[in-house]
Amino acid sequence: MFLKSGNRFSEKMAKHALHSRENAEILAVQALAFIAEDSDRLAGFISSTGIAAPAIREATQDPDFLAGVLEHMLGDENLLIAFADSAGIDPAGVARARQILGKVWERDLP
Repeated sequence: MFLKSGNRFSEKMAKHALHSRENAEILAVQALAFIAEDSDRLAGFISSTGIAAPAIREATQDPDFLAGVLEHMLGDENLLIAFADSAGIDPAGVARARQILGKVWERDLP
């Protein structure tokens, strides 16, 4: 994952990494991948966001959608802790990345 020990990022880089927009987007994509690797987590995400599963890939190009992914994660403490543990980061890093990305994506209603 993004910040696990042994990765290409040193600890110093990892501390700085969550402060850039690009790295916040990378973390959000990794959070989405973490959600998608479990059918129950994915179903919960789709249910809470209302996005159609086939539209997710295209939506990842929108920074506001990525902010929404992190917002979803921040709204579920168990999910947040599981992701942070998996990624080897402090859960507060997810909140910092969320702040960097700005407003939350809202899907267009038909």
